[in-house]
Amino acid sequence: MTQAMSTSTLPLELLGRGKVRDVYVVDADRLLLVATDRVSAFDVVMREAVPRKGAVLTQLSAWWCAQLEGVVAHHVLASDADAIIRAVPALAPHRAEIAGRAMLCRRTTVFPIECVVRGYISGSAWKEYAKQGTLAGEKLKAGLRESDRLDPPVFSPATKAVEGHDENITIARMAEIIGKKDAAELERLSRLIYERGRALAADRGIIIADTKFEFGRTPDGRILLIDEVMTPDSSRFWAADAYRPGGPQPSFDKQPLRDWLEGERTAGRWNGEAPPPPLPAEVVRATSERYLDAYRRITGVPLPA
Repeated sequence: MTQAMSTSTLPLELLGRGKVRDVYVVDADRLLLVATDRVSAFDVVMREAVPRKGAVLTQLSAWWCAQLEGVVAHHVLASDADAIIRAVPALAPHRAEIAGRAMLCRRTTVFPIECVVRGYISGSAWKEYAKQGTLAGEKLKAGLRESDRLDPPVFSPATKAVEGHDENITIARMAEIIGKKDAAELERLSRLIYERGRALAADRGIIIADTKFEFGRTPDGRILLIDEVMTPDSSRFWAADAYRPGGPQPSFDKQPLRDWLEGERTAGRWNGEAPPPPLPAEVVRATSERYLDAYRRITGVPLPA
């Protein structure tokens, strides 16, 4: 299996390390986002990295941004290593480290909101609905089953949590945080992007059950789509030919990892907190294969070596 990369070390100012991405400052107008192969589940980062996961996240985001040209403005300047090096020559000795997994981006002021669009009811939304018939405290129609399609899709914003879970909030609360005008525009853009993505994915036999977007504002006032776009980390992908409402669906993400960890937790071998248990090689391999399969199904080609 290809060697995984847990941490990047580049000759640029490190702005921060998230659960997955290392963010570097290029200059006042540009950032370099490096998607490592780190993987988290249940808000805990695993010791082991998943080979090629970072490349899937970066290249799938770049692919989606290319499909969205003319639909929404985005922050991507370059995702090809040679183009990045031409723009930032100091990275030339680090080509192997950035190849496939780095993205040169416009710098923005980030809105502190996760813009979630749900086309199907699953995950935390289903758990709340099953108990209370609501989503973020707002009523949904009665009689929904787990994984049922939502028509129209539900825009369900959340606060961005540095650690732990994001918190679902109402659109009214979102408007209080960022203002009514920007809240309305982020909802409009999120719905537009989701409908475009859902249609493209459907042509490839994939259901995008739900997804989340992030946006930022440039110094001249433009709103850009930023961060990752419709990847297995930010979305729930289901195979259309296996879709059966009324229960959970198999998904193209880190499901093998979650399933194994849930087994360890149920058996009392893990308490659900850090440090996580060591991952078996077969779980790491299966998770890597799931990410690569998602990329191939959506783009129609294997991830380039």
